[in-house]
Formats: sequence, C-alpha cells, structure tokens
Amino acid sequence: MSINPADSQIFGTLYGTDETRALFSDHAHLQFMLDVEAALARAESKLGLVPATIAETIVRAARAENLRLEYIADSTRRVGYPVVALVKELGRIAGDEAARYIHLGATTQDILDTALVLQLQRAFAIMRRDLIALARTLADRAAHFRDVPIAGRTHLQHAVPTTFGLKCAAWALPFVTHLERLGQAAPRVLVVQFGGAAGTLAALGADGPAVVEGLARELALGVPDLPWHAQRDRFAETAALLGLICGSLSKFALDVTLMMQTEVAEVSEPHEEGRGGSSTMPQKRNPIASEYILGATRAVHALVPVMLGSMIADHERATGPWQSESLALPQCVALTAGALAHARSIAEGMIVNTERIRRNLELTGGSIMAEAIATALAGRIGRAAAEAAVARACNRSIAESVPLATTLRDDPELRPHLSDAEIDQLMDPARYLGSAGTFVDRVVARVGALR
Repeated sequence: MSINPADSQIFGTLYGTDETRALFSDHAHLQFMLDVEAALARAESKLGLVPATIAETIVRAARAENLRLEYIADSTRRVGYPVVALVKELGRIAGDEAARYIHLGATTQDILDTALVLQLQRAFAIMRRDLIALARTLADRAAHFRDVPIAGRTHLQHAVPTTFGLKCAAWALPFVTHLERLGQAAPRVLVVQFGGAAGTLAALGADGPAVVEGLARELALGVPDLPWHAQRDRFAETAALLGLICGSLSKFALDVTLMMQTEVAEVSEPHEEGRGGSSTMPQKRNPIASEYILGATRAVHALVPVMLGSMIADHERATGPWQSESLALPQCVALTAGALAHARSIAEGMIVNTERIRRNLELTGGSIMAEAIATALAGRIGRAAAEAAVARACNRSIAESVPLATTLRDDPELRPHLSDAEIDQLMDPARYLGSAGTFVDRVVARVGALR
C-alpha cells in the first residue's frame, strides 16, 4: 500500500481514477512544465527575443521521455524544486546555443504554477464531463420514476409522501449548479503565471506584458492583471469548489446507503458477483461504492482548509504556505474524480425496488397521510381542531396497531365530516404529491439543456 491509497496499485481504483493518476504522475507533471518552457520560447520568439530556429529546437527537445529522471530527482532533493534541473536537462537536450534562451525572464514558481494550471485545465474538463454524465443519468431516473410515491423522511422518520423521481431530481440538481460554478471559476483559475523574480518582470524590460500575453495565447490560458505568486485564491477556490461537489456526492451516497439498509431495501447499488461481500457473511451486499464516496469526500473536506491556509502568503513570495498546495490540491482532484466515478456507477446501475417502496409507504398504517387528512378537515372544523382530532386518531392507530383509516371511521367527532369514500381518497399517497411532478420536470429540463 502506498502512503496515499489513491496512488496504490491495490486501492487506487477505489479512491481515484486511472485518468487523474496519469494527469498528476511524475511524467505528466514534467511534461506540463516542459510545455510551459516550450510555449515561453515560442512566445518570446514571436517578439524577437528568441531566434525562431532556437525556439523550434527548444520545442522539439521539450519531451519528458528525453529527461534523466534520476538527475532531476537528485537535484530536487538538494535544491528543493525540480525546475532548476529541468531547465538544465532541457538545455542539455536542445544544445548549448539553445540553452542560453531557455527560461528567459521566468522564475521557478512561474513554471510550477502554470504547469499546475494546465493540469487543472484538464481536470476541469474531466469534472465537467463526469458531472454532466451523472446529472443526465439521475435526471433520466427522475423522469422514469416521476410519479412513483415513496415515503418522504424527515429526521429519519416518515413525514409525508414524495416521489422517487423527486428524490432523483434533488440528487441531480446540485450537479447542474456545480457545472455553473465550474464554468464561472474557469476564467479566474485558468490563467498563466509569469512574473519573474518578484513579480515585476524587470529582466524583460518593456517586453514583459507582451510575453505574458503571448505565453497565455500559446497555452490557451487567460491573462492575469498581474503576477500572482503570493495570491493563492485561485487554487483555494478550486479546492473549495471540489469540496462543494463532494458535499453533494456525499448526500447522494448517504441516501443510497440508508435506502440499502435491510429494513428499508428500497434501492441498492448495482451488484456483481462478490461486490460488497463479506469474508464471513456470504449474504452481505454492502453499499461499497457509497462508502468509498463518503470516505473520499471526507478527505477532500479535510484538505480544503489546507488550501485556504496557503493563501496566507508573506510579501512577494511565500516562505512555505504554497508548498503545501502540492500535498492537497492533486489529492482533492483525484479523490473527487474517484467519488464521481463511483456515483456514476451507482446512478447507472441502481436497482430500484418499487414493491418495497410501496410496502414501506404502508408501514405506519396510513399515518403518513395525517397531514393530508388534517388539511382536508381544517376547512370544516378549523385547523386547531382538525390537528387535534387527527393526532388523537394517529395515537390510537399506533397504540392499537390498527390502520389510521379505521380509527378515523370509528371517531364519532370526525364521522360527520368524512365519508368512507373521502377517507379512502385521503389515504392514497398518490393523491398527495403536491408539485412533485412539476419540480421533477423543471430539473429534467435544466439537465436536458446541458451541453
């Protein structure tokens, strides 16, 4: 087992995805840094600061497979950052003449930060794809079960009927909102970092702003108003957004876990041989995907404060806080991606037991319809009297284990106000769903508009 299970060959598929592991691998990280150096050479060549032929040589040399990883690792241990060795390696590969122009005007943090932004650019695309897929699957479920009554629960107790479609819509809608947040955050987060030694770009003279703009164009990133070496809100915002996504994933996973309980058994995760089993209890089908969602999202929520703490940076370059970002942000991305993958699997293969849903609606002998009855009576005998009378009937129903309809029919004070036909109608959950269908339709339409 590795220190971080998301990187483990054994546990990796439970806590992350191959896609995000590859995105944050050593090879990928080095390549992203090389991409920044190559883009910088191209941008500066277009301004006449680097000969065009030299820039082409640098671009051709900027491949991670050309690097001596042992040399870079050894240098990083001594220097504290990989960029010094990376630049030397790139110069070795490109040749002495080209080496003079590599990293022109840049500082270590420019390369590290912009490489991380490029990784986040890919991560945002992954998150967007998976959020859309999850929202669409849940919206399809919502439409399919639009009018299927289910016990609504508050404080883990039966409250009034709702629909399973509305539960699915309530799971789906936050992911639509998170997609909006992701789109709003992208222009703020996906910007180039280039400020030189202390954020002035003095080494480039009057060409500094033009180099920043050219570098941004080469990398398809935004242009910041100024270098942000000590302004870490962009990365903190990213972590906070991932924390919000994880909060919604946790709600979904917790609901599924509760609905999978043996005594409830309304929903279950997709099953395959051995999935969620026990080493001693062969009958078990544990909510294994939901459990890993909850585990991963708790870890992300614990890491968000680390990213917020990284914002407390001194002067023009922080003495430590930003180094903690590399401990937290890649984990936030990987764990969120892993939780999203589990959620998609649950949503796509969810087994819904409509018979058990119907039986659970009847567990309280009709008491779940108490509000409907009190509402109907309020116009006839007043709200206070109606609520008192229905409470009396419910208490008797519970104490004597008889259906609520029976206690209503036996109550001499209520009998003049409720016919047998009215009682039968009022006891039907399908007749007391309010605007559930309308709300489902709204969410399905919102999801359908996603592109």
